[in-house]
Amino acid sequence: MPAPLQTIGDLIDLERYPLDQPESSGYSTLLAECRRHLSTSGCMVVPGFVRADALDVLVAEADDVAGAAHRSYNDTNVYFSADDESLPKTHPRRRFYRRSNAFVPADNFGAESPLRAIYEWPHFMPFIRDALEEPEDEFFRYGDPLADVIINVVDEGGGFPWHFDTNNFTVTLAIQNGEAGGEFEYCPALRSSSDENVPGVQAVLDGDRGPVRTLELKAGDLQIFRGRYALHRVSAVEGNRTRYVGIFSYADAPGMVARVERTRQLYGKVLPIHLEREKAVRADRLAD
Repeated sequence: MPAPLQTIGDLIDLERYPLDQPESSGYSTLLAECRRHLSTSGCMVVPGFVRADALDVLVAEADDVAGAAHRSYNDTNVYFSADDESLPKTHPRRRFYRRSNAFVPADNFGAESPLRAIYEWPHFMPFIRDALEEPEDEFFRYGDPLADVIINVVDEGGGFPWHFDTNNFTVTLAIQNGEAGGEFEYCPALRSSSDENVPGVQAVLDGDRGPVRTLELKAGDLQIFRGRYALHRVSAVEGNRTRYVGIFSYADAPGMVARVERTRQLYGKVLPIHLEREKAVRADRLAD
């Protein structure tokens, strides 16, 4: 078993990325680079965010909780919504694709979790918020008790079809890659808070590669991503090694949780809070 971590600096490469020194030139340089990428593509990768000698701690945690992942093989559209027979068959809401991966819900990551330690470290959220240039009163940890800190588990042949995220801001940490495959593909700003851009979404689903960008993240890389507006997917993983990705989620309103249908699909269960807030009004009117 890997040695236990003593400080957050044993996990995060603070020499390279001084998140705990927001007044430093190193922090300013990092922030400027993040903002540049996020403004142009809605995506920023911070390479080697987790120290190479600490990756085994995260892999060990992922191995330990992988059995708790909700594994499902079903058909889903890009919004994780039910079919709507009032729409044409070519509409994105009516186009369903095979989903074959698994998520370990957030209730498996307790106080001793190194992954949760990153998410709840006092300097982490301010950095993410600064990078996204979001006002303090419009940036919150995701309020969903099943989805604020999760791990995506993908075995050989698994992947994730085209979809949009429910929450505005998603931050991912590559923990372990498969032997091949598992590329992250995304279409920056394909929709907005006021425009679903159904023709654009439909074009990508029909095979238009014009808006598509591809990333191959390495273990330890941190990715900041505006997944609410960017259509994205993960290609099929190849080989015997499992792909693990930690996911930290944020929202623009306090206490926000996922819809019942989406929660049941991803985690195989819902909690009372999901039922209570099912009819809550969101800041935007997107399909989800």
